[in-house]
Amino acid sequence: MQRAPAPCPTDAIGWAWNERFPPRRLAAPAHPLPRGRRALWVCSLGAGLGALALFAGFLVFVGALARHERSPADRADGIVALTGGAQRIGDAIDLLAGGYGRRLLITGVNERTSRDEIARLNPSQRALIACCVDLDYRARNTIGNAIETRRWMRAHRFSTVAVVTSNYHMPRTLIELDHALQDSDRVLPHPVVTEGLDADHWWQSPPTAKLLASEYVKFLASWVRTRFEDDPERSRAAILIGRGKPVKMVAEPLMMRGID
Repeated sequence: MQRAPAPCPTDAIGWAWNERFPPRRLAAPAHPLPRGRRALWVCSLGAGLGALALFAGFLVFVGALARHERSPADRADGIVALTGGAQRIGDAIDLLAGGYGRRLLITGVNERTSRDEIARLNPSQRALIACCVDLDYRARNTIGNAIETRRWMRAHRFSTVAVVTSNYHMPRTLIELDHALQDSDRVLPHPVVTEGLDADHWWQSPPTAKLLASEYVKFLASWVRTRFEDDPERSRAAILIGRGKPVKMVAEPLMMRGID
């Protein structure tokens, strides 16, 4: 009589178990994003982070603007006022009258503005304007203002200068002067708070927001440009920004042209 084969010990715990409970199959790996979509996602992420960084920098820029006017912390050899607002000129003349500098340079003066016109707007300081105020008609931008300031300081052998300009314009002005003078310790800022410009609530005024955003972009451009230029008098950017006028004309010595 033929015996039935003995059951395999694994039937009860192996194959039979496997048949009742088949092993789970590992899920197929998800297909990666196509190369084009992945590159687009990376670019979008980078653009978003860049925009966030720019906006954060803008908030820091606005937060650092002066909210109140105050006299320079110390006296300087000379005073420089950048044109762009009548209040700047008045404040600069007041500083000169207060003994915060020996002479005043008003840089970027419109060719139709004479010394008599400035004296008429400041009648109490006619004598001071006649003796101690120099007018610069060549500068057409902030780069030119910095060049003219350096020329003027060298001509009078001044080592320190108090600079008067609007509060929103002061950061870019300091960059240009630091680049031209190669020593930021020689500059004493006197920011003028522009009437009607509320830096604390800039988002509530479209004109204010536009002005501050524009100045912030110019500030960044000046910072980047001065990292790569050795001397503003050889700046190609000065030629472009100066409406095509050569830099040598922007930096022409003051005595080369008569002043009214």
